[in-house]
Amino acid sequence: METMRTLTVDYPLTIPAVINLDPEAFEEEAKMAMAVKLFEMGRLTSGQAASMAELSRVVFLLNCKQFGTASVEWTDPDELKHEFDDEF
Repeated sequence: METMRTLTVDYPLTIPAVINLDPEAFEEEAKMAMAVKLFEMGRLTSGQAASMAELSRVVFLLNCKQFGTASVEWTDPDELKHEFDDEF
């Protein structure tokens, strides 16, 4: 198992209240948002981002949409064709 470090982020207690979340839910959402953004930027793979968010890769990818991020970006038409050829 990979060694993990902890990142501490200070925030005013009013922020979770303003967005109608308890502090624990806000912290989980913030952790997921950071993982999604790093994935979207191409800085992390989906597996690395999922690990950061403490989710399975499948659950992470399914939840990306909630943050406005596509879980897959097809830029190469041949890659897209190959992906679907393998499925059928």
